[in-house]
Amino acid sequence: MRKPLILLAALAGLAALTMLLAGCGSRSSGHQARYQKQIVIGWTPPDITGVFKTATDYFDKAAADANKHGFNVKVLSRAPVSHTAFADQVAIVEDYISQKVDVIAISPADTEALKPAIRAANQAGIPVIMVNLLEPQKDVKIASYIGFDNTAAAAVSGYATLDYFGGPGVLGTGPKVKVSPNQPLDLKWWEKVYAKADWKAPKATGAIIQGIAGTFFSQARLDGYHSVLDKDPNIKIVGPNPPLAADWNREKAITATETLLTRYPGQLNFIWAASNEMGLGAMLTLQRHDVLDSSGGNTPPQPGKVAVFTNDNTPESNVAINAGNIIAETEHGFPYWGWFGTKFAVMIACGEEVPQMYDIDPQTVWKGNTTLFYPTPKLPPIDWNTIKTQSK
Repeated sequence: MRKPLILLAALAGLAALTMLLAGCGSRSSGHQARYQKQIVIGWTPPDITGVFKTATDYFDKAAADANKHGFNVKVLSRAPVSHTAFADQVAIVEDYISQKVDVIAISPADTEALKPAIRAANQAGIPVIMVNLLEPQKDVKIASYIGFDNTAAAAVSGYATLDYFGGPGVLGTGPKVKVSPNQPLDLKWWEKVYAKADWKAPKATGAIIQGIAGTFFSQARLDGYHSVLDKDPNIKIVGPNPPLAADWNREKAITATETLLTRYPGQLNFIWAASNEMGLGAMLTLQRHDVLDSSGGNTPPQPGKVAVFTNDNTPESNVAINAGNIIAETEHGFPYWGWFGTKFAVMIACGEEVPQMYDIDPQTVWKGNTTLFYPTPKLPPIDWNTIKTQSK
């Protein structure tokens, strides 16, 4: 009788061990690290112009790069039809909340208009990444800011303007400063160049086209540009005060430029448009009237012509700079917005720490350095394998 009892006991033990192993296997196979599950990012820029298309392209490129390394990242992209459709962008964020996306990335058309929607995302437990600015926003919780100081960026454009019309730097006929091919012509560089400069040397008359009057971004850029040009008594800004507003829109900038040419015939040496789309609109209008300064910044300003300076930098405006039709533009790093926007969103979804502030240092783009930016931006590789190993 002992052998059957021993055999039964052994069989019972084997069955228990099999069940235990099966249970462990079930738990093991049922558990997935967060990176193995789909991560959905809801991205909303303020419009669908070339500026934000560039950022969107790099949200998608970073997601594709992540997926090559074993992730399952999906980027949803939706934008209002225009930069002034504040309510539409609010509705897009609310829709992302209802879809229960993992992370929302926003480049706000207007920061105050978006705050109720951001608070709703906060209450729903959906992290928010703010793209396009570094200034901390009150009354809302932001997981990470990716952007630049808008005031500093416009100040960089101010220095480039002074440079072209007689100041030191890399443009026009003023004192030339030697720069290495990879030298960032950022605000620190310009301030150092002008620390002992003759502020009365640059001479010119110009006009400004601003974005959406009274909004944070437009006012910050106006303040930055004036912070530099107002130091020079021989730079005269004409036009209404506040300046004509074109709402960051190319067609409206065409109209604004027509107005300026009518009001100040033969008087303008330059136009500074506070954004890329508006700068391209000004350029096209000046070309049509045959008064565009197309020197490219390598020769003296052309008599009777109007030079264009602007902010943002996209592949389209890079082409215009290479052609000499835009003298200089301040770069705002749109590829970085998307590249790091996706990287940080994935890290946040995986329970990892991200920088509270990621500063994209604005710098001057001119005919001598356009290849640093497009067609192949020099972006740092993302270490997706480390992000995988640290995933919760």
